[in-house]
Amino acid sequence: MSEPDLMTRLLDAAALHVPFDGWSETTLRLAAEDAGIAPGLVSAICPRGAVDLALAYHAAGDAAMLKRLAETDLSALRFRDRVAFAVRVRLEAVEDRELVRRGMTLFSLPPYAADGARALWQTADHIWTALGDTSQDVNWYTKRATLSGVYGATVLYWLGDDSDGQTRTWDFLDRRIEGVMQIEKLKAQARDNRLVSGLMAGPLSFLSRIRAPQPGAQTGMPGRWNGPN
Repeated sequence: MSEPDLMTRLLDAAALHVPFDGWSETTLRLAAEDAGIAPGLVSAICPRGAVDLALAYHAAGDAAMLKRLAETDLSALRFRDRVAFAVRVRLEAVEDRELVRRGMTLFSLPPYAADGARALWQTADHIWTALGDTSQDVNWYTKRATLSGVYGATVLYWLGDDSDGQTRTWDFLDRRIEGVMQIEKLKAQARDNRLVSGLMAGPLSFLSRIRAPQPGAQTGMPGRWNGPN
């Protein structure tokens, strides 16, 4: 078996300290000491300090979710149930809810709010991509924005859920997704309504110029504008 990489070793060590000290510089220092990682190497893999460690923890949860999704046959499920399953798998990848709670506290701070929003968006993007989404227009954004809202609300509910097996959380998740499906049905009906489509064609024509980000693109905000500057 190969040796765990530096970040994995750091995260494993940090898990013992986060419940007491949060995703803080204290946790980062103690985790480095426990893992026997030199300060210079810690600065190299966490140049922004503890926030990079918290983001790495979130990314590791996404990776665990993607691995399980890749290993699971979802063909028998309705699409809405596939989305619900993916969100549930993401939450089940968490071994200690306190680590997520402390992360929510960190990302609620103004300096890190954008990092938290980006991490949430990336989770939604991973889910849609894993489930085979091929949209290339404005729907690429609306799908991820909607799922980000569903996932974020579900996490907050899950953090306070003490029901056996978190059954109340999964019921909450099903209700949120059912609401999203109703919105998607209304959108489809609006697109099929020729009168509405004709009236809104002019005001909403700019939406046709919005495109999903190109593969591998590194931008501050995902996406591109397919029109004049």
